[in-house]
Amino acid sequence: MQRNIASFGGNPNHVTIFGESAGGLSTLSQVASPQARGLFQRAIAESGSYNLTQTSLANAETAGEAFATKAGCASQTAACLRSLPVSTILANENAAGYTPNINSEVLPVSLETAFATGNFNRVPIINGTNHDEWRLFVALSALEGDPVTAANYQSMISSTLGVPAAAAAIIAARYPLTAFSSPSVALGAVGTDAIFACPGLAIDQSVSRFVPTFAYEFNDENAPELFLPPVSFAYGAAHASEIQYLMDLPTAAFGKALSASQQQLATTMKGYWTNFAKNGFPSSFGAPFWPLFNGLTQPMESLTPPVPQIETNFASAHNCAFWTALEAAAT
Repeated sequence: MQRNIASFGGNPNHVTIFGESAGGLSTLSQVASPQARGLFQRAIAESGSYNLTQTSLANAETAGEAFATKAGCASQTAACLRSLPVSTILANENAAGYTPNINSEVLPVSLETAFATGNFNRVPIINGTNHDEWRLFVALSALEGDPVTAANYQSMISSTLGVPAAAAAIIAARYPLTAFSSPSVALGAVGTDAIFACPGLAIDQSVSRFVPTFAYEFNDENAPELFLPPVSFAYGAAHASEIQYLMDLPTAAFGKALSASQQQLATTMKGYWTNFAKNGFPSSFGAPFWPLFNGLTQPMESLTPPVPQIETNFASAHNCAFWTALEAAAT
């Protein structure tokens, strides 16, 4: 990026990296990687908090070898793998996607460890998640013929989080079906809190001790869903629904225009991201103030139309103390 940014009118000594989902995880990985030191001066991670404890290089290599064999390349040669049809690769790849692994050069330690110990590239950071992240994946499962029901709720918790039945029962008691409009919405809350929200908060708590950190939650419950068709429950502020507020998506499968109040939020968000890239602070004159995150009061910018507000109850709203205790009990 430093080699090419000048061609686009940019300053190679003033680079901001940002991404969403896998792009958010990639951004966080660059922040943690010693090899990326000095290559950028700001970082924005949107919904990238879902993988903070990376697997080892040995495990990643084993998974790669298993894929090659399953796809018909028991020889493990590059020539064989390159000759595979796309359909064969898609049929045999890991449906959950691929994530970085720990190794001696790019990521010597996990993201969780790097951020907790301050052993990362110390640049100002915007980090955030969406209020209903996991509803997108619940909807995708339902559209593929595997909906959440009252009967399979606990088993779906087990498969979603990779936890045993006993842990799923504890989680189901904390997220009882009676507290939600449907089993789908209940599982959406479980996945959102465990996979995105509370890990995202853990990032904020760690990195804010070392660098200026601006935390957000995207909270537009009426955000248009551009990527999947309607389902039996509301998508809410689902995974990836904030992207349309930051950039145009003319090829989205289910395009829908933002309302006037949503357009006002979009303008503010674009200003935040742009101001942050310019000077390391998202707020500017005339825009709602976005405070620095701190571990005591934990202020976040709640991105809701038409005007963002400050929220300080993120941890309790997403049951983060429960998830921390559950993780501790499992180790």
